[in-house]
Amino acid sequence: MTYTEASMNTLRQAGDELADAVVANLFERGEVGKFNTLMRYVSTAGAPLPDGLPDIARAYLEATSVPPAWVDWAEMEKARLFFIDNNVHISTALSFASMPACYIVPHVAHLLSATHGLNYPSKRMAETGQFTVYLMQPDAFEAGSRFLPAAQKVRLLHASIRHHLKREGHWDTGTLGTPICQEDMIGGQMFFSLLVLDSLHRLGIHMSTEGAEAYFYAWRVVGAMLGVDQEAAPKTLEHARQFLDLYMIRHMGPSDEGAHLTRQLIDLYEEVVPGTFFDPIVSALIRHLIGDTCADWLQVPRTAWDSVVKVVPSLLGVLETIEDRSPMGAWALDRLGHLTTIFELSSLTRGRVMHYAIPEQLKKDFGVTGAVPRPHRWTPPAPTVTP
Repeated sequence: MTYTEASMNTLRQAGDELADAVVANLFERGEVGKFNTLMRYVSTAGAPLPDGLPDIARAYLEATSVPPAWVDWAEMEKARLFFIDNNVHISTALSFASMPACYIVPHVAHLLSATHGLNYPSKRMAETGQFTVYLMQPDAFEAGSRFLPAAQKVRLLHASIRHHLKREGHWDTGTLGTPICQEDMIGGQMFFSLLVLDSLHRLGIHMSTEGAEAYFYAWRVVGAMLGVDQEAAPKTLEHARQFLDLYMIRHMGPSDEGAHLTRQLIDLYEEVVPGTFFDPIVSALIRHLIGDTCADWLQVPRTAWDSVVKVVPSLLGVLETIEDRSPMGAWALDRLGHLTTIFELSSLTRGRVMHYAIPEQLKKDFGVTGAVPRPHRWTPPAPTVTP
């Protein structure tokens, strides 16, 4: 599979036909509020669908109630074990690399600010964290799990955002393409899979090729369930690298909204970190994981901790040695990692369950403000010739 400017441009025009049709029908018939009310009580896979659901919504929920037929369950189990073994590191990568990476793409930063509000980054963080925790449960795809209904609702949420932005004139489709298009959906899948693996490597985490490939595979399954075109999505880490490199070269750059969202993200995590002494480590970790150029675009402050975080891989190496040599130590560290992840998630959600409802109005529900940013094309700097 080879990605080109032409193929990426084609992906910019495509959305998700199935989910888009459902959402358009719900809005046309004035049934969005009714759907949200009924679906609030559908939180586990296999639960009976409530009476009164619009027919098109019921058909969608039934058609998407099971994972793709091609899923390799042995590979998914490897991915789950990889997550258990590295859950704190993965949570760190998601929080301090994947989320800021979204803000490096100006049109994505605009979309996120339009749909979650510049002042409420905790909502997206809580939704993402809860979604990932649901995914990596042993029973994620079985009756009683929370992941499958969450995936169904998130897919409709994305479709509703496309519907609102195009209808209400908050998106220049001629310049930017379809909002939450296939290119951006695949890009998001890469942020939460390949970029996480890159961040683990930067943190000095030892990973087997088998474990890394399984983790990437799990997010391929997630992408399929969220409406990503599997004919276009990368199927190997090699193709994923090609896609992500081209995607970032095409779109990444500075923006006011990206910097503002990053500042809100930093403030949010400084609230989670106990006390104030360790607050600068938040900025330092972001800068360490995404690099100085991107960090400067996002106006991540430089701190005295920038040098300190460089010893993190050595400290993690000591913990990994304990884990490798002691079964009891491995169990204790895995348990500590699980509890840390749950604590972080509970801090973001304030103990609430995120319901992924369809917004009836972006202006009312999310506070859309500001103009669509101009497209920014990043050009790599010319090489410096040293005499």
